[in-house]
Parts: sequence; C-alpha cells; structure tokens
Amino acid sequence: MRRIVVLAVAFALAGCGSVNLPGWPKPPPPGGPSASAWAKPGADSAAVTTAYNDCLDLADAATDTDVAIDQDIAASRGSDLQHSSFAGAQLREAQQASRERIQTVLSSCMERKGFIPAK
Repeated sequence: MRRIVVLAVAFALAGCGSVNLPGWPKPPPPGGPSASAWAKPGADSAAVTTAYNDCLDLADAATDTDVAIDQDIAASRGSDLQHSSFAGAQLREAQQASRERIQTVLSSCMERKGFIPAK
C-alpha cells in the first residue's frame, strides 16, 4: 500500500524539477567502493574494472526509480525537511535503504561473475 501511495505522489510530482540533496547522486556503495575491492583469480585490473562498472550500472538501473521517488518526495516537502526531524529521519532512512539495495545488487552481480571481496 505504501508503495502505491509513493508512486502516486511521484506521478503527481513528475513536473517538479530535481533537487540537490545530501547523499544524492548516489555514492558508490560501502564495502565495494571501487573495482579494487574485488578480486578474481586470473583476472587483470581491466577485467575487474569492466565487471565492476557493468555491475554498478546494473545496480543504478535497479534503484533509479526509488531514488527518483525519494527526490520527488523531498522536493515537495522541502520546508518539512528543514523544520521536522521526523521528515528528515524518513529521508535519511530512504537514502540508507537505497544505498543498501545498491550494495546488495552490486555484490550479487560481482559474485555471479566469479569475483570475491579483496582482502
């Protein structure tokens, strides 16, 4: 139900311009902030970088809609965010959830390609 409400708000705000918010655009995910955080026996740095960039693109595509919805909601509630710790906490929670989802998708993708976290 919540997702339906969020989508309805997003469609209603489709004409609004984007807002620069702390934490957006999405930073690289923690735990895998660069291709150097991953290793695969026999893979050179170019192969690691290519795989990492492919997986990061996939993670971005998987979370773009959520990020856009969060930005639209934040844009419509700009004064609420400035005056309400509850509204600010909700935004931070949504941003953290997006970062965690990016990390999950990125890690799953890299592992499917045979990579493991570098030590």
